[in-house]
Amino acid sequence: MPVPKGTALDPDRTRATLLASATGILYERGLDGVGVAELCRAVGASKETLYRHFGSKDGLVEAVLEARSDRVVHWLTEAVTAAGPDPRAQLIALFDVLGDWYRQPGFRGCAIVNAATQRHVPPARTLADRHLARYGELLTGIAERAGAREPALLGRQLLILLEGATVVADHHDPHGRAAEDAKQAALALLSAQGA
Repeated sequence: MPVPKGTALDPDRTRATLLASATGILYERGLDGVGVAELCRAVGASKETLYRHFGSKDGLVEAVLEARSDRVVHWLTEAVTAAGPDPRAQLIALFDVLGDWYRQPGFRGCAIVNAATQRHVPPARTLADRHLARYGELLTGIAERAGAREPALLGRQLLILLEGATVVADHHDPHGRAAEDAKQAALALLSAQGA
């Protein structure tokens, strides 16, 4: 990334810029759809800069996926919190924001799960496990607040609906109903659990 001569480098800013640039490219093209040289050109950095900040392309991929997981979990948690204390309203809000995401141009499913599918080994697999566990905690919290008889089971079922809707929205949703259909199923599960 070109810096005017005499300008002090800010390593944190450089790292953040590299992460932001690489996130879009890796999401669009996949982990193995772009080589190191092309990735460096696209983000405007030398290989030396990339390696200094991340150690390798895999280090960059891991940092991109961790940052994305943090962002997505934070975004969904905010939607749930903003919906107020009613668990039904929280589920509705959660699936509504997912539906908004699914309709965005360039939507390609869950980057973390996509990465684990491409590379079914650590760190992608480990990050996907952690990411899905975080979703599970959020959903189990909703189930607990709803007074579900088996909140852990309901949280897992809601996780399956959420991830299933994301896959369907990416691959087979000609009418754009994946989030709405999953929301209705989630509300039915909530009611069936006595919540």
